[in-house]
Amino acid sequence: MATTRTRRDDPLDDFVRTTVSIGGESRTVYVTGSGPAVVLMPEMPGISPDVARLGRWLREAGFSVYLPSLFGHDGAYPTAEAGEAVVRRACVSAEFRAFAGGGTSPVVSWLRGLARTAHAQCGGPGVGVIGLCFTGNFALTMALEPTVIAPVVNHPSLPLDDPGGLEIGEEDAARVAERIKRDRVKVLAYRFDGDKWCTGQRFAAYRALLGEWFDGRVLPADAANPDPSPFFRDVVGCAHSVVTAHLVDEQGHPTVRARDEIIAFLAERLSRGTPG
Repeated sequence: MATTRTRRDDPLDDFVRTTVSIGGESRTVYVTGSGPAVVLMPEMPGISPDVARLGRWLREAGFSVYLPSLFGHDGAYPTAEAGEAVVRRACVSAEFRAFAGGGTSPVVSWLRGLARTAHAQCGGPGVGVIGLCFTGNFALTMALEPTVIAPVVNHPSLPLDDPGGLEIGEEDAARVAERIKRDRVKVLAYRFDGDKWCTGQRFAAYRALLGEWFDGRVLPADAANPDPSPFFRDVVGCAHSVVTAHLVDEQGHPTVRARDEIIAFLAERLSRGTPG
């Protein structure tokens, strides 16, 4: 399953580029693979080569991968200057709620529709969803869609100005907690120790909301790739992206174990659809 990290743009030419329209809104979605559906949401500053690499690993593991374009330039190698510009645009976009008090990001409604579409096309007991960084919490709020049965919340960074906050409105939070506990839907989550964008306070808030159904796992900061792309080195500035930019692609490495745990979680849930 090993791949080579690229320091140039990724053409994404082994994905099928499609347009998905939901509720009158159309977005580009890159699709690959076969088997149960997994919606993989990009992290800032977009569908980077490392995010695409994760999509390919999921494909190799036997999933149909749906990778929506939500921000940035698709396939671009994350430079610091271009990445900062993408973050600034997203923070003022009406589609996202980057700061405390903003509630649930409106784009999540479209993403729930994408999960329904993916399930209709792929079948099976349900859909897996993976959120990363800016989209991390979206994997939880997407669980209001009944077809979502395997949510993975990776290093959720929103709200940017509240280290102990969750990017979700009060009503949605109550509904999500009720659905998670009623249907016994485990939420798998990862972060690095010392991550200033996804703190221990944030994981504590997830635990307070979801109780035993939140499985938050913490990796040591010194396990992170010490030479990530410029955006993650100069803008993010800490160990952050467990299974993408800061993953070290070596057998037995803690970040690779995290990737394999995520794949095993998805495989178990999407093959049988029963409580896990």
